[in-house]
Amino acid sequence: SNLQSWTERASTSISISILILILIPERSISMASPARKAVAANIRLVIEAGQAKPAPPVGPALGQAGLKIMDFCKDFNAKTADLKPDVPISVMITAYEDKTFTYVMKSPPATYFIRKAATGLSNSKGSQKPGHDIVGEISVRHLHAIAEVKRKDAPHIGMEAWVKSLMGTAKSMGVRVVE
Repeated sequence: SNLQSWTERASTSISISILILILIPERSISMASPARKAVAANIRLVIEAGQAKPAPPVGPALGQAGLKIMDFCKDFNAKTADLKPDVPISVMITAYEDKTFTYVMKSPPATYFIRKAATGLSNSKGSQKPGHDIVGEISVRHLHAIAEVKRKDAPHIGMEAWVKSLMGTAKSMGVRVVE
């Protein structure tokens, strides 16, 4: 009898606690802390290494957010000066309301790596009719190597998931995956 009444009280108090959490929003989540800057925009670009210039697509994208375009171009080109010029770099730029910015460079797109690693790739873009025309081949070993590089961008995704994703990308490019 005592055990039953205790469990009823415990379940009632848990239900009330859950109800309170649902009905009363936590203030620290909704209020902006004074140390954080207000984000004005998130801009995603793919720029070839060492090739950032104020011309499109970089100039208009940064100009709309009111950022200093030349500051970004000079910094990006300096950081990517040691890479081959044709390597596309994914860049995520966070623009703040005070007209400052930060950016994160990620690895090149998967299609770039697949094009470089595939043998017999007759067209640099892949097949015009994926699923019908096979324009090249790539081994699973190469896909594992590409997955190792791409995994640095999203370490929470497992290796098997990366390889399966890359297999799908290769298939959509008309590249056959071989053992």
